[in-house]
Amino acid sequence: MTSALSTADLLATPPAQSSRRGHEAALRTSATHRRVAIIGAGFGGLGMAVRLLQRGERDFVVLEKGSEVGGTWRDNTYPGCQCDVASNMYSFSFAPNPNWSRTYATQPEILEYLKGVADRFGARPFIRFDTEVRAARWDERAQHWVVETNRGTFTADVLVSGHGGLSAPSTPDVPGIERFRGAVFHSAAWNHEHSLAGERVAVIGTGASAIQIVPNIQPVVKELIVFQRTAPWVVPRLDAPFSAAKRSAFRFFPFLQKLDRLRLYLFRELLVLGMRGDERVLGAMKKVGTMHLEAQVTDPVLREKLRPKFEIGCKRVLISNDYYPALAASNAKLVTEGIREVTETGIFTKDGTFHEVDSIVLATGFKVTNHPIMERFFGKDGRSLTEHWGETMSAYLGTTVPGFPNFFLLTGPNTGLGHNSIVYMLESQFEYVLGALDALRDRRAGSLDVKPEAVRAFDAEMQERLQGTVWNSGCASWYLDAKGRNTTVWPSFTWEFRKRTRHFDEGAYTFAPRFDPVSAPAHATA
Repeated sequence: MTSALSTADLLATPPAQSSRRGHEAALRTSATHRRVAIIGAGFGGLGMAVRLLQRGERDFVVLEKGSEVGGTWRDNTYPGCQCDVASNMYSFSFAPNPNWSRTYATQPEILEYLKGVADRFGARPFIRFDTEVRAARWDERAQHWVVETNRGTFTADVLVSGHGGLSAPSTPDVPGIERFRGAVFHSAAWNHEHSLAGERVAVIGTGASAIQIVPNIQPVVKELIVFQRTAPWVVPRLDAPFSAAKRSAFRFFPFLQKLDRLRLYLFRELLVLGMRGDERVLGAMKKVGTMHLEAQVTDPVLREKLRPKFEIGCKRVLISNDYYPALAASNAKLVTEGIREVTETGIFTKDGTFHEVDSIVLATGFKVTNHPIMERFFGKDGRSLTEHWGETMSAYLGTTVPGFPNFFLLTGPNTGLGHNSIVYMLESQFEYVLGALDALRDRRAGSLDVKPEAVRAFDAEMQERLQGTVWNSGCASWYLDAKGRNTTVWPSFTWEFRKRTRHFDEGAYTFAPRFDPVSAPAHATA
């Protein structure tokens, strides 16, 4: 059994060799080489690690830039941070948690759950914390990835990126924001050392983070000014604590929790009918959202500002019971004029109004279709993934990219969801990657590379199926890339994705023989 990399192993460099052949032979037996390297220890990377362990695989390492597991649930610690998918669905099927405290888990509880998964399945010895990937380059000759980190360089036959779609904060390009004298921070990097109590606070953005932050800071600030570009659809959060009896039932009768998970899954899958244009489902969803707004906001002027002007589901549908009441409070103000510039002491909107503030919170989301980590992956032609894609990304089954052999993306293009749990999609991808590893082993191949025609066909299918859906109904959302193409959302039921990834389809790939360091001709090290 191969042990996990130690810190000394990662920092070690292979001995100098007189030829590339000798160098590669050393790497094959070096402690710095692993069969699989996984980037990230959030839901994606951690889940992939556990599935490898369950399959008996020990020759892998997880590279995590943070000092703990958790990914976005470690980094996002803003007031009120909570999941908008029910706890029993937003968890691994192979690691049920009968101790969830409520229907929708809060950030601290989800983080503790992921820590528990790492401990329960013995994944921690395989994780290298505080290790950030700076570049990963495919070596075609040696048929492995050369991964450069802040803690040394090593190699891996297979690279799996679990970097997560919501891990690179997006900051708005607002003129003058660097001049502001007060505190400025993004929701994903909350400044807990700075108190907002008694301050005049601006919140820029009205997405999923903002609707949780606003009601949690409104009672303590002197004045709250929320800058809204587009009014979102907000529906009630049907949240409640789990009773001790219910938690005991889940603990002693696990099938009851499985039944609850199935109930939640089927209900959320039904929403796809509405997203694909079923007016009965859409009408019911809109009625719920409209009634929620009208019941909670009595001021007709504010109500109209908060009334969505796009089809429900075109943007992410938000859930909250206290967002509208917080905006209706006497110390809150909703601003719908666009921001012109930020000064040393406040914000000018385009109508010339000046709003004096002490702190600015950027609840402006994440870079999803242009994640900066894509600039760090270099394929066999030497180009980065960003250069390969240009302005629009695509991947076969949202997982593999031509020209990037033995490379797998978790939550890649067109695997995102607007209706169900992303954890379900991740588990589907885990099985697909395991199938690819089996194919490499069974064929005794050194690498596999998805065929370009397979990617083109899959991308064309996605774009065709997205036409006429709510997700492509005309609003500006983070689902769309710079070209206006929806490269984020899976356009159908999640069970269909599960069916298509259940077995690794070898016919969509080309395989290359395994590298033989003995018979390979010597050549200079690049």
